[in-house]
Amino acid sequence: MEILLPKMGESVAEATIIRWSVEEGQRVSADEPLIEIATDKVDSEVPAPEDGVLVKRLVSEGDVVLVGQPIAEFAVEGEPAVEMAATAPSPAETAPSPAPAPVAASAPAPAPAEDVVATLEAPLVASNGALGEAKPARMSGGRFYSPLVRSMAEKEGVSQAELDAIAGSGKNGRVTKSDMRAFIESRGQQQSAPAPVSAPAPKAAAPAASISGEDEIVEMDRMRKLIADHMVRSVQTSPHVTSFVEADVTRIVDWRNKNKNTFQEKTGQKLTFTPFFIEAVAKALRDFPGVNASIDGDRIILKKGIHIGLAAATPEGNLIVPVIRNADRYNLNGLATVVNDLAHRARTGALKPDEISGGTYTVSNVGTFGNVFGTPIINQPQVGILALGAIRKKPAVVETEEGDVIAIRHMMFLSHSYDHRVVDGQLGGSFVRRVGDYLEGFDPHRSPV
Repeated sequence: MEILLPKMGESVAEATIIRWSVEEGQRVSADEPLIEIATDKVDSEVPAPEDGVLVKRLVSEGDVVLVGQPIAEFAVEGEPAVEMAATAPSPAETAPSPAPAPVAASAPAPAPAEDVVATLEAPLVASNGALGEAKPARMSGGRFYSPLVRSMAEKEGVSQAELDAIAGSGKNGRVTKSDMRAFIESRGQQQSAPAPVSAPAPKAAAPAASISGEDEIVEMDRMRKLIADHMVRSVQTSPHVTSFVEADVTRIVDWRNKNKNTFQEKTGQKLTFTPFFIEAVAKALRDFPGVNASIDGDRIILKKGIHIGLAAATPEGNLIVPVIRNADRYNLNGLATVVNDLAHRARTGALKPDEISGGTYTVSNVGTFGNVFGTPIINQPQVGILALGAIRKKPAVVETEEGDVIAIRHMMFLSHSYDHRVVDGQLGGSFVRRVGDYLEGFDPHRSPV
């Protein structure tokens, strides 16, 4: 039997082979990891479907493989092929190195790869998981182009002829993201004389020229490179505007302090402030559906489901955004359970690809680092992101029946960055104000369970 690269989420169309965990001819048990793969979202493993033997590797480490593409030949325990594979005299007879040839889907045999492409879902994705229009992965002459390369070509106005002329540095001449960047940069330098176009060249060489014996050079890991690419692309894509609101969350602080022990005893969950914030954001998104949206070219897609991404830092210092699906359907207990589970698995690297995709809005708690407020960068193709500042005690004016008084209150800033292409100041400002209203209007008599 053939083992295919499994579907790893609605927004994942391909993966890179990182490492094989099993040698050809080796017996494995069901669910034992066979291969480690990486997407632009998360690393994961492909397990053995049953007890058996890995007969042949069909892809090599470093290959980029489409969802649904064969990656290995596997013999189930008890089948004749198992005994044959187990008694193979040497790995040379299995010929692992030529195996990737069918993967390349060169001109003599394009049909298998085209069949694989045809099995993919219509929506393909950009490097950050953004749903886009359905586009075939293969172009003229039988040459393969990934959805990301196609998206970059369309965005930059690269013609089919220009695309076909690019000398790819990937496997079997495949055009990579780096190839596209180099082509776009060189084309810009040829078309325009102004100095800013050529500015990146000296910047790239500057670090090497300025290194001293006391400096340390740290290479970006794969995740950091992905984050950097996403952030740069977001700033280049969306005109960011940020609105700020200061909210009085004294009621929430007092209620939590009073009920957190009871809440944990009855539910088994620690009660942080995050569930309160997610609850308020979900309510505000229902009130302002224009913020719960994404952009696809000239179209605005209003999302029916409210799926809130929660930015979290990993122990390595990188950023990952697990998604709370249908966040508006949970009560406080349910939100606490989901938030704690996702946060734990984000720290331990146990998240699955589909658990960090499909978000419609993102929340980032910069208060965790003691920051009062921030100006977060939008998670494309979403149109908004909210930064939650640290809760601090400060004097504030409180209106009473006897008049205004000065009191010590628990205050926090909410910073809402939004895409000004589709979210104007009225909508963006009204939304964050509504989040603040829900926080300030928290019912202090609410039951803890």
